[in-house]
Amino acid sequence: AWIKITMAKVKIDKESCIGCGACESLCPEAFKMKDGKAEFKGKGNEKCLKDAADSCPVNAISIK
Repeated sequence: AWIKITMAKVKIDKESCIGCGACESLCPEAFKMKDGKAEFKGKGNEKCLKDAADSCPVNAISIK
């Protein structure tokens, strides 16, 4: 099956991020935890990115 790779812009507000790891657990191909904060790896499919952003308890991830 083909996976749609998006050119969406993902922004993580490092000040808001509490390092819970929800984004990484839902979308490990796109997010990783580094120094206790979420970091975007630069790619991911749209559904995965949206699910991760929606799961963030402090809304630190925005996607455009």
